[in-house]
Amino acid sequence: MSTTTLDRKSIRNSVGPGPAFHRVLNSEFIKFRTLMSTLILLASTALVMVGFAALSAWGTGQFAEQAAADPEVAAAMAAQGGDLAVSIPTSGISFAQLILGSLGVLLMSSEFTTGMARSTFAAVPKRLTPFLAKLIVVMVSAFLLTAVSIYIAGLVSLPIVDTYDLKLDLGSSQSIKLLLVNSLYVAAVAAIGMALGTIVRNSAGGIMSLVGLLFVAPIAFQLIPGDFFKEANKYLPTSTITPMTAVEHVPDTLEAWQAALVLGAWVVVPVALAMVLLKKRDV
Repeated sequence: MSTTTLDRKSIRNSVGPGPAFHRVLNSEFIKFRTLMSTLILLASTALVMVGFAALSAWGTGQFAEQAAADPEVAAAMAAQGGDLAVSIPTSGISFAQLILGSLGVLLMSSEFTTGMARSTFAAVPKRLTPFLAKLIVVMVSAFLLTAVSIYIAGLVSLPIVDTYDLKLDLGSSQSIKLLLVNSLYVAAVAAIGMALGTIVRNSAGGIMSLVGLLFVAPIAFQLIPGDFFKEANKYLPTSTITPMTAVEHVPDTLEAWQAALVLGAWVVVPVALAMVLLKKRDV
């Protein structure tokens, strides 16, 4: 009995701490950038954001041209100045969050569906190490890709809005604020997606859960009567962008700092739950 106990202890101690974190991070980044499916999703995100920005610029210009015939509308637009066109580069954020959120789901769920999790955790016995490495990779990649795509979308939109005499200053404080907040938001959604992929361990289930949270829940909360759902709608992830990007506080929304805390909670809680389940459940 004592010999068996000793053997088990020696086996546990012989596992070792595993590779250093920076090595795991490097391996996860190599895995991330060498998968063709990942590159396709990243390229699709950039194309969608630039394409929707161009369409939005054209649509906004058409609206401005038609509204110019109405003196009252024209006066209101003149008072807004560049505000009419400032959000054009971020027109494709709704689709970017879905694509990169799904990428976050696939990044972890594919480990379980393909059986690669066994090899990963055999190479790195501390399960949280590869999880945190994946989380950093997907969040940083989502942030950088979104920021670059928004800026390119703005550059593409500039000549379009110029033809309609609309102002779009990519260097203004509001434009920079929109770029940073939306990029952070998409990075947060990617983290939520990865957490869902870890919890559900199924790609389809994780993506459907993400779609339900980002698209179905906001619509349902608006349609269901009652003050509870109207108030609860303010605390959904998609409802946090407007308060954080608005020049002035928008009625019936959270304060900017409250929205930031809510978005942070939407990241921390699922990620913490995923980490707990990852340690407790079998691979």
